[in-house]
Amino acid sequence: MITIEMMPPLMFGGLVLAMLIGFPVAFTLAALGLSFGFLAIHEGFFGFSFLQAIPERIYGSVLANELLLAIPFFTFMGAILERCGLAEDMLDSMGQLFGPIRGGLGYSVIIVGFILGAITGTVAAQVIAMALISMPVMIRYGYNMRYITGVLAASGTITQLVPPSLVLIVLADQLGKSVGDMYLGAWGPSILQIALFAGYTFALSVIKPDHVPAVPKEARTLTGWALWRKCLLGIIPSAVLIFVVLGTMMLGLATPTEAGAMGAVGAIVLAVIHHKDFSSAGHKVLLVGVAAAGVGTIIGIYFTPNLAFKIAFAIAYLAVAWVCLEAVRIPDLRTLVKQGYETTMRITCMVTFILIGSTCFSIVFLGCNGGVWLEHMLTSLPGGVWGFLIFMNLFIFFIAFFLDFFEIAFIIIPMIAPIAQKLLTPVVGADAALIWFGVMLCVNMQTSFLHPPFGFALFYLRGVAPKEVKSSDIYWGAMPWIGLQAIMVAVVIAFPITVTGLLDAPIKVDLDKVKIEIPDIEMPPPLDFGQPKN
Repeated sequence: MITIEMMPPLMFGGLVLAMLIGFPVAFTLAALGLSFGFLAIHEGFFGFSFLQAIPERIYGSVLANELLLAIPFFTFMGAILERCGLAEDMLDSMGQLFGPIRGGLGYSVIIVGFILGAITGTVAAQVIAMALISMPVMIRYGYNMRYITGVLAASGTITQLVPPSLVLIVLADQLGKSVGDMYLGAWGPSILQIALFAGYTFALSVIKPDHVPAVPKEARTLTGWALWRKCLLGIIPSAVLIFVVLGTMMLGLATPTEAGAMGAVGAIVLAVIHHKDFSSAGHKVLLVGVAAAGVGTIIGIYFTPNLAFKIAFAIAYLAVAWVCLEAVRIPDLRTLVKQGYETTMRITCMVTFILIGSTCFSIVFLGCNGGVWLEHMLTSLPGGVWGFLIFMNLFIFFIAFFLDFFEIAFIIIPMIAPIAQKLLTPVVGADAALIWFGVMLCVNMQTSFLHPPFGFALFYLRGVAPKEVKSSDIYWGAMPWIGLQAIMVAVVIAFPITVTGLLDAPIKVDLDKVKIEIPDIEMPPPLDFGQPKN
């Protein structure tokens, strides 16, 4: 005889067992949810009508969710930028800029990883691109093999945390918070993590300088203004795209979906201007469009938008359209756009089916009092709030050996979000509680790409690394960087201000001191309508 108290642990245990078998996650979740749902109906825990909530939730939370429309746009943007040559130019120029100092190539990989993370949002793109470009150079100049593999894999995972990360969009949706607030909360840990990675490289250059030597002078082909010009040509267009995507969102000028659409168009523009067959006429049109956008922005800031404002931005839009048509003319870019569509379709379908499966599972789980069981288990942990945070981070750390971040976000997060809101509100306030929790888990989930032996970043690295690079070097090279990310998790737990510092402070109102003053109004004399006429 199965009781309702036995259902939640049975469902959770069945989920773990199915994951270990390796069956596709989306179908596993749906099958488990429906199987336990029919079992619950048979045992009388709820009626058949309860399962009507599944299609209603799928339509309302998945198919009609406008926020999830941002995922294909950002995926397409990353798919275009990973192959357009931007990474090659930036790594080459940054490598020559930092080459004269010990660890310079490591610094360039970390910085370029940060910049690419802010415009691509995909780990696979970064790890593969940076490994193909930087690994042969670092090997040639005598860098330690384990440092090479570790810094390339870790710098690729930075994109998990740096806005406009897909992980942050998904977490914002699952936690019921705004994407803009989630991005604001992630900036502090992002910058701190870059500083931590750079600090480790600096310490290694002091303790073991032979592991990260400087690039010989004769190997540096660019100097002076030519070098700075190449750096700026890579950084400035990237900075513009970052502002178009993130700036408009954070200033409240665009929704995440609109910002993602602009980012997708901006990615095509960047791919065109980095291609060797970009025409001279296209260069001139692009310069006219940039000038028109600058004029329109100045008018919009300092004057009332008028006809000149509309004309300026109309010219800028026509210039963007012209540049995008160049992508149709160039065969390489036509193929690139087609590959971007295919990648976007695969990832979007995967996310949608995981969401449908997780909806089936979570509704039945909650219908069997799974939320009550989970809340009782997590709130009774020793240590209160801090015990809950330590346990959840350890749990996410170990479950990331078997699940990727989409599966964790869609399966685990909805179950624990209400408990996190209840426990963390006294620490940082109701508005910031889930933002802090979400960013904390995002930092933690970065390690899912570095876990030996299942870390995807390690698989990507193994796939593109030369034969002389041993698998043991890849696995051991990841260990110090996993430790650095664990330190980052501890910092975010111990100092919530790293996440909440950029968020808007809630307005505190003492209701006992609120006074409502009604001004005296001088009433006009009553109207005299006189005697009624006969």
